[in-house]
Amino acid sequence: MRYKVTFAVGLALGYVLGTRAGRERYEQLKKSAREFAQNPAVRNAAESAGQSGREFAGKAYAAVSDKVGDAMPDALAGRVRGLRARVGGGGAGEDDWGTSNT
Repeated sequence: MRYKVTFAVGLALGYVLGTRAGRERYEQLKKSAREFAQNPAVRNAAESAGQSGREFAGKAYAAVSDKVGDAMPDALAGRVRGLRARVGGGGAGEDDWGTSNT
């Protein structure tokens, strides 16, 4: 219940601020968010989090595949094998899901 109330309060606050602030404030917030996202420290943190996630996915696949065996769908197994090869090989470009490694 607490989360629903928090969500409703946040939604109402966002609506009120959005209607009062207008386009100029929106553009200012958008510019600030873009600058934040382009900050090298933020980009490095996001990249290391992504790398950790990929490593965890590979380890999880290995643990699950030992228990599940041949029941794993071929499409999923192929994507994870590609992911594991890229993490181990340090390849660049796009992964099997079409996302870039930049």
